Amino acid sequence: MQLTHEHEELRRNLRRFIENEINPHVDEWEAAEQFPAHEVFAKMGKLGFLGLTKPVEYGGSGLDWSYAMVMAETLGHIRAGGVAMAIGVQTDMATPALARHGSDELKREFLAPSIAGEYVACIGVSEPGAGSDVASIRTVARKDGGDYVINGGKMWITNSVQADWMCLLANTSDGPPHRNKSLICLPMKTKGVTIAKKLKKIGMWCSDTGVIHFDDVRVPQRYRIGDEGMGFVYQMEQFQEERLWAAASKLQGLQRCIDETIAYARERRLFGSTVLDQQWVHYKLAECQTEVECLRSLVYRAVDAHVRGEDVTMLASMAKLKAGRLARSVADTCLQFWGGMGYTWDNPVSRAWRDGRLASIGGGADEGMLAIICKHMGILPGRK
Repeated sequence: MQLTHEHEELRRNLRRFIENEINPHVDEWEAAEQFPAHEVFAKMGKLGFLGLTKPVEYGGSGLDWSYAMVMAETLGHIRAGGVAMAIGVQTDMATPALARHGSDELKREFLAPSIAGEYVACIGVSEPGAGSDVASIRTVARKDGGDYVINGGKMWITNSVQADWMCLLANTSDGPPHRNKSLICLPMKTKGVTIAKKLKKIGMWCSDTGVIHFDDVRVPQRYRIGDEGMGFVYQMEQFQEERLWAAASKLQGLQRCIDETIAYARERRLFGSTVLDQQWVHYKLAECQTEVECLRSLVYRAVDAHVRGEDVTMLASMAKLKAGRLARSVADTCLQFWGGMGYTWDNPVSRAWRDGRLASIGGGADEGMLAIICKHMGILPGRK
C-alpha cells in the first residue's frame, strides 16, 4: 500500500496532538484508572480525528479506510494502551454500523455528535456468557407499541462508565440466532440502565470498563440501526475493520518497545560489557524487529485489499491473531532484557506487557481467529 502526502500529514498532526495533549498526562490517568474521555474527544473532534472515514454530511471527512489504519498505527505513540483503545472504540467499533446502515435521523442524533467529540460511544456486544460466541447473547429487546423494552446485561464494555450512548446488540425476535438480532442506539442515561461495576483489570488501566444491567429499558424502535434481524450481520461486517484496527494499533507500540529496550540495553553494563553487546540479546531483538515488519506487511496488504472492496475476513483474522501473539512475545522478550527494572510497575515495557495481553482476548480471541482462518482454508473438523 502506497501512503500519500495526505496520509503523512495525518500522521504528523496526530503525533503532535498525542505528544502535546495526551502523553504528558497518561501516568496521572493510569493512576486514576480513567482518562477524561469527553475532554480528549472534544479536542480530537475539533481537529477532525474522530470521523476520518465517516460521511461528510455528518461532520466526517469521507476518506477511505487506509486513513483509519494510519490513525490506528499512529495512536501507538500513546504511552498507555487504554487511551488508544478507547479512541478506537469511538471511531471503529461503536459507530461504523450506524454510519453505514442507520437512518438520516439516527445519524444526526448519534453519529454527528460522536464525530464532533460531543458524545462518547461504547459498543455493547459481550456478555458474561457470550464473548467470542456472539450468537449466544441473551439480552432481549421486545416490542411494546412503538418502543423496544430491553432487559439483560453487558460485560467488558470499554468507555461505558463515561459513555453517552451504546451501540447495543440485542435479540429482537425468537428466530435463528444469526437472524434474530438487531443493533440499537441506546442512550446511557435512559431509565433502567445501570452501571453495576467498573472492572479492575490487569492492564489498560486508564480505559474504563464496565458491567451494565438493563431493567425494562425503553427506547423507540426508530433507534434501531438498519433492518430488524440484521444486527449479527452488521456486527460481523464491523468486526473485520475492528480487527484490522487492533492489528494496526499494535505496530508502533511494538516498535517503541524494541527501541526503548535497545536504548536501555546499550547503557546497562553486565560482566564488563553492555547487555546489547551480548549476541543472544541483539539476535533476539533482530527477530522481534523482523516479526513486527511481517505484521506491518500483513496489515498493509489487508487494508489495501479492503479499500479495493475485497473480502478480507481471513487476512484481518490473521493480522489480529499475529498482533496478539506479538504483543505478548515482543513485550516479554524486551522485558527480560531490562532485568529487575523490567519488573517495576512504572517501567514502559512492563506497561506494554500488561496492556498488550488483551490483544489475544478482546475483539475475538486467538482461538476464534484460528477457527475463522481454518474455515477459509476448508479444514474445519468434519468437513471435506
